[in-house]
Amino acid sequence: MSTRALAVAHRGDPYRYRENTLPSIVSALDAGADAVEVDVRLTRDGVPVLLHDPTLQRLWDDPRPLARLTLDQLAEIGGPGPRIPTLAEALKAVAEQPGTRLMIDLDDPGPAAAAWAAVTDLGAEDRVAFCGPATAVLALREAAPAAEVSLTWKQPRLPGRALLDDLRPRYLNPPFGLVDADLVAAARDEGLLVSTWTVDLRRTMRRMLGAGVASLTSNRIALLRATLGGRP
Repeated sequence: MSTRALAVAHRGDPYRYRENTLPSIVSALDAGADAVEVDVRLTRDGVPVLLHDPTLQRLWDDPRPLARLTLDQLAEIGGPGPRIPTLAEALKAVAEQPGTRLMIDLDDPGPAAAAWAAVTDLGAEDRVAFCGPATAVLALREAAPAAEVSLTWKQPRLPGRALLDDLRPRYLNPPFGLVDADLVAAARDEGLLVSTWTVDLRRTMRRMLGAGVASLTSNRIALLRATLGGRP
């Protein structure tokens, strides 16, 4: 079991740079993140890129769904400033920071195989972990039986033994509102660590650490790093 809680940056450093962009990732790593969580979706031509929403409206003021755009069309969005990066570009950015990793969040099963292919193409298997709900993890397991996984879980009870055996997660990953010492202890009895999200207040960070969580994800990575005691 881990003896030091990990600091995971939520979509990079989104209070300083636009989320899920390369400047945001680099800023989070510079602030001391152990890992950066990013959201992955597929373009129309099947390329995994970093975007949380199904459309480009919220971040890029473009109403089109990502699934209708090719990678070449996507390259035209954002102008000379930050743009929507590919997963491969994000992996290369993390590779430049020793000891750090990318946490690839799969909201649905669709990108699982392509995301793993991008990882293996770069030989980055030891620099990534994945998180997502059970359906996405099941799809990932077909392509990557040994990948490290955090099972995103929004129920107050632990998953059943059969599901855990199928998914083989290392972490149970509930939102912080569901986490207490009893849940952490119950997860430990099942051989699981507990990670949690999205923890942005210092008092909540301290409460999660007191409960025994092994990993915290935050939009405020510098504050989280300071709360954990500075750089690892």
